[in-house]
Amino acid sequence: MSDYDRIASAMAYLVERAIDQPSLEEIAAHVHLSPYHFQRLFCRWAGTTPKRFLQVLTLERGKGLLNNSRSLLDVSHELGLSGSSRLHDHFVQLEAVTPGEYKNRGKDVQIEYGVHPTPLGPMFVAVTLRGVCRAAFMDFNSMEELLDDLHNDWPLSSISENLASTRHAIDAFFSSDTASGQGPLSLHVTGTNFQIAVWRALLKIPPGAVASYAEVARALGAPKSARAVGNAIGANPVALLIPCHRVIQQSGALGGYRWGPTKKLMVQTWEKMRDEPVAL
Repeated sequence: MSDYDRIASAMAYLVERAIDQPSLEEIAAHVHLSPYHFQRLFCRWAGTTPKRFLQVLTLERGKGLLNNSRSLLDVSHELGLSGSSRLHDHFVQLEAVTPGEYKNRGKDVQIEYGVHPTPLGPMFVAVTLRGVCRAAFMDFNSMEELLDDLHNDWPLSSISENLASTRHAIDAFFSSDTASGQGPLSLHVTGTNFQIAVWRALLKIPPGAVASYAEVARALGAPKSARAVGNAIGANPVALLIPCHRVIQQSGALGGYRWGPTKKLMVQTWEKMRDEPVAL
């Protein structure tokens, strides 16, 4: 088992056993390490201690997290939902496939893909010359299924493996120094006008915060479309970078996630922790 696999397994264990408040010794035993070595490994890869991760996981679940987050409506002007198209922190810029490109079905488009280890588990990433077109956890899908799905969306494209071309997308999300001069990360996605609008709205939710499906619908000026918002979120082709994990139910329940509620809570907690100083 690699270090990445151990940390992903430990995070999943913490999410599933949070109510039991497992000790450092119990968590370390789960991944077959001594408490000392597990603590140092977890800090190195996750950017925080197991104890702090568990604290945030316990305190920030459900409605408390929602209530502590700023309403999308309250910040709609700042975020560009009713004004400019500025994206949160200029970190990710989303570029939709044009109608002409959609009609050409990926003709003359070169797509490169790779699978990379992350603290949250292995991820499949695919890019075109214009940006990231696919990102997915590999929890429930084989490489063949992911490539078939990519080919179905871009049937006339040329698809090949290139880890060097896709590494930057992983670094942009997981590196602690993403603001060090790479510039905005571009996404190149295909979707309906409503789906694109929903995905742009998700980019406005600050890291570590959440919004409800109903809040997203209201921010789009379509307050009765919460169900349609949920469907658009479910069709999100770029995990993490289009942060569908930041949307939960109005009741405080996690809501759906393609890779399951354990992974969703894992991502939310890790993201909440990433800017905190590490205490060894």
